[in-house]
Amino acid sequence: MTLTAQHLWLIPALPLLVAAVGAFSRHRGIALAAIFAMAGSFVLSCLALAGALQNPAAHAVFNFAWFDLGTGALRLGFLLDPLTALMCVMVTFVGTLIFTFSLGYMKEDKNFSRFFCFLSFFAAAMLGLLIANSLLLLFICWELVGLASYLLIGFWFHKPSAAAAAKKAFLTTRIGDLGLLLGLLWLSEAGGSLLFFDNGQGVLETATLAALSGQTLACCGLALSTAIGLLIFCGAVGKSGQFPLHVWLPDAMEGPTPVSALIHAATMVAAGVFLVARVYPLMSADAVLAAVPVHALTVVAFIGAITALMGALIACAQNDIKRVLAFSTVSQLGYMMLALGVGSWTAAIFHLLTHAFFKALLFLGAGSVIHAAHHEQDIRQLGGLRTRLKITFATFAVGMMALSGVPFLFSGFWSKEGILHAAHGWHVSHLPLYAALAAVVLTAFYMSRLVAETFFGKPRSHAADHAHENSAVMTVPLVVLAVCAVLLGFLGTPAYPWLQATLAGEAVHADFGHLLEGGGLMFLSIGLVGSGLGLGWRLYGKKLRQTAEAHDPLSTAAPSVMAALANRLGFDELYAATVGHLNDLLASLADKLDRYVIGGLVNFIGLVGLFSGSVNRQFDEDNLNGGFDAASDGIRGTGRVYSKTQTGEAHGYLRVIAVAFIVLVLVLSLSMGGAR
Repeated sequence: MTLTAQHLWLIPALPLLVAAVGAFSRHRGIALAAIFAMAGSFVLSCLALAGALQNPAAHAVFNFAWFDLGTGALRLGFLLDPLTALMCVMVTFVGTLIFTFSLGYMKEDKNFSRFFCFLSFFAAAMLGLLIANSLLLLFICWELVGLASYLLIGFWFHKPSAAAAAKKAFLTTRIGDLGLLLGLLWLSEAGGSLLFFDNGQGVLETATLAALSGQTLACCGLALSTAIGLLIFCGAVGKSGQFPLHVWLPDAMEGPTPVSALIHAATMVAAGVFLVARVYPLMSADAVLAAVPVHALTVVAFIGAITALMGALIACAQNDIKRVLAFSTVSQLGYMMLALGVGSWTAAIFHLLTHAFFKALLFLGAGSVIHAAHHEQDIRQLGGLRTRLKITFATFAVGMMALSGVPFLFSGFWSKEGILHAAHGWHVSHLPLYAALAAVVLTAFYMSRLVAETFFGKPRSHAADHAHENSAVMTVPLVVLAVCAVLLGFLGTPAYPWLQATLAGEAVHADFGHLLEGGGLMFLSIGLVGSGLGLGWRLYGKKLRQTAEAHDPLSTAAPSVMAALANRLGFDELYAATVGHLNDLLASLADKLDRYVIGGLVNFIGLVGLFSGSVNRQFDEDNLNGGFDAASDGIRGTGRVYSKTQTGEAHGYLRVIAVAFIVLVLVLSLSMGGAR
């Protein structure tokens, strides 16, 4: 049994239904309904994957008219291929585990049911984004994902920091989304459609791609496909926390920890990587053009490299357990973008999938620590949790080793190696490779620091001293994710690259001779991982922190550098001093323009109106009304005089006639005498 493209809408429909019910109900049963809905969507996603695997090279689509538009119709569609199906399986599986974990983590929250309503709404929007065969449908769901993330990040809106973080995330990602919207409109006008695949007429099919890459912009020499691709990439930069729009993601840790696991590890931030992978034919259409000044994927590669190194550096100086993982996420998303830029989108998706599992594991592990330690998040205040939270520690250690790239057992090693080898083979430049190798050392270092400070030594606060392991509803998802963080890597080893081949629609063959392919770079990477782990353990494991106030070894050795990293390299202050200051100036200018120019003009027009009204009133009262009143008085006077003659007495009338007759005779007599 399989699920066809025509019925893909059922996957997001289940959590959307729960979200709709939860919007009108505060019953705690919404939580169980949300979990079962996600589990049902997982089953449907597995059926969709089974259908996609029947012909991995095909793009099964179901397009339909949304509404009539002039002489044509605006069409949307659903797309089923291995990329869609694997992403849906990952989102629904990880989402089900996070929903389950949330039962324990959020059980005391007074807005328990509302939380699951928002989670379900987010999951529905994310799944809708994945199944879209139209860039317009993808954009609609993309914006719904942004709305859901705003609601979840600011879920504890009574905290000013959470409310501010929600606004910051929403506004920052909107900057990138503006570029995506412009690219969407341009692509619609230039390509004549927004459907990805449409019987040869879709924007990702050969005919349209050839037309787009064959046109050059006169202003800058870019291919039209490059310009549109870079605008679409702006949306990915915002949503996936890439430099320079990365500043929202660490602050988003103000939301509940399950939100961090769902949005900032497995799904939302991965949407940008998915978007670039989905439109990869468009992004790479200019690769055959030698004359263009810059290629779209070159920009993607360098942005990814900068982000990977920057995120790893900043993570080394953070003391909040969730912010360490947040900057780690920024760094790992940079790895994925780097892989896309150097031409290996399958390596990027492989790392996206492995990262979703081990980073969700790490965030939920951090949530388990926070919940057990009475919401203490500062690693300097923790310590000694290894014996108190045995399951949490064991599973967190698995996630730490997967993220660090410990060979050969952990999935992160294989997906990271795929990216490093792709970067090594990139003919444009080796700078992204060097940045990625530096990030390898830093990742191992900051994760060993995090584990040593959190779990080893003795408790350094009352909260840590009285911590105890959480219930099974929180620990079982950790165990399941830990198992996946190990097993998933074996789907993409060089000996059996099933995942990469399936994504590319190619046949796969096992060849263990390729297991150590590119051994020199692999052994270099292993050596760098060992160096990072060793350095981290030497500085933070051998000389364990005794008190929360004790100095950090690196801060003692390089105080100015660590202070800059702890301050996130000053990006927030830089934006406040530039973009923020410019915004304040523009706001002040707009205020003065409104008050003194537009307001003055309105007041002047009002005064002119008052003056004109006064003149009109005076003219009306003195001239029109006065003249009309005088004429009326004259008519009334004449009427009164005339009325006196109308007595109704016959004798009076006869006297008047007689007098009139005598006067008439006299007049005639005088006139006749004069004539003679």
